[in-house]
Amino acid sequence: MALITTSSTKPKFFIFSPLCLGKKSQNNTKALNFSHSNLKSKKIYTSSVPCVHSSNKRKLFAIVNAASVEATEPESEVRSWGRILLSDVVVKRKRRVFFGRNWNSLDISTAGVVLAMHLLSVFAPFHFTWSAFWVAFGLYVITGLLGITLSFHRNLSHRSFKLPKWLEYLFAYCGVQALQGNPIDWVSTHRYHHQFCDSERDPHSPLEGFWFSHMSWLFDTNSVMERCGGPSNVGDLEKQPFYRFLRSSYIFHPIALGVLLYALGGFPFIVWGMGVRIVWVYHITWFVNSACHVWGKQAWNTGDLSRNNWWVALLAFGEGWHNNHHAFEFSARHGLEWWEVDMTWYVVRFLQAIGLAD
Repeated sequence: MALITTSSTKPKFFIFSPLCLGKKSQNNTKALNFSHSNLKSKKIYTSSVPCVHSSNKRKLFAIVNAASVEATEPESEVRSWGRILLSDVVVKRKRRVFFGRNWNSLDISTAGVVLAMHLLSVFAPFHFTWSAFWVAFGLYVITGLLGITLSFHRNLSHRSFKLPKWLEYLFAYCGVQALQGNPIDWVSTHRYHHQFCDSERDPHSPLEGFWFSHMSWLFDTNSVMERCGGPSNVGDLEKQPFYRFLRSSYIFHPIALGVLLYALGGFPFIVWGMGVRIVWVYHITWFVNSACHVWGKQAWNTGDLSRNNWWVALLAFGEGWHNNHHAFEFSARHGLEWWEVDMTWYVVRFLQAIGLAD
C-alpha cells in the first residue's frame, strides 16, 4: 500500500496498530492514550491526520504502531548504571560484548570488516586528491541516501511507498554497497527494533549503554537471536530471488566495487571511496540508533526513547527526525514541520512527481 504523506483529493488511508497517542503538550502529558487491549486495527484517512502544523493551536492526534511500546511481560528490577552524558537516559543493563563471552565466526568477521574500514581511513590525509574526495561524496549519497535511508529503511523495512521492481532492486543494490549487510538481515533487525523498541528484546537500545546501541550490538549476533529469533519477519523479501541472491553473494559486491575503484583511481580511490565513505555512512546510520534515542526532543508520546535530532537529520538525509518516524512508522516523510529538512523525502516526492513512486 502506498503510504506517502501528501495531500490528495482522494484520501488514502493508513492501517495502524490501535494505539492513539497525542502530541506532547507543554506539561509533557499525553493528550490521548487508548489502551490497545481489546481493540482492533483501525483505518483512518490521511486527510483527517495532517502531518504539517503551522499554528500554535494544535489539535492533532496520531495513530502509531503499538508494537514498539507494548509491554509483553512485567519488568524486573534492574540495576542503574548511571545516566548517559548530557541525557536523561539511564543505562539499566550492561551486556558483555567484547570480553567474557564466546565469539562466533560471524561476530569475528563483522568486527574484522568494521576495523579494517577504520584502519583504511587512517591513510586518508596521506592520499588526498579532490577526485578521490568527490568519489567518496558521490558514493556517500548513492549508498547512504538511495541505498540505506530510501531503500533499506523507508522502502523495504516499512513499505512506505512503492517503486517499480527494477528501481527497487537498483536502490537495494546501492544499499549493499554501504557494507551494512544484505537487505534481508538489515530489514529484519530494523523491524524487530520497532516491534520491541527500548525493551529487553530491542536489538540495540541505549538502555544497555550508548556504545552498545551505536555499534557494539553488531558484534554479538547471538544476542539478537536470543532476543528476537531468526529473520522470520521478512517473508516479503525472502520470497524474491533477487534478495536471496544478495544474501548469498553479499560480500562479493563491495569487493567488486573496490576493484573497480582501484582500476579507476588507484589507492586514493580505495582509501576515500571505500574506507572514508563506508566509515562515514556507518557512523551516520548508527547515530540514528544511538544519538536519536539519547539526545534531542520528543514531539510525540511514542512510549519509547526516540528523539528528533537535527544534526543527525542533516547528516543522515532526514533520518534524524526519529521521534516523528516512531510516531508515524509507515510514513515516507520523517520531517513533518516545514523546517525539518528531509532529503530522503524530497527524493521520494521527486520520484512520485515523475511517476516512479506511488
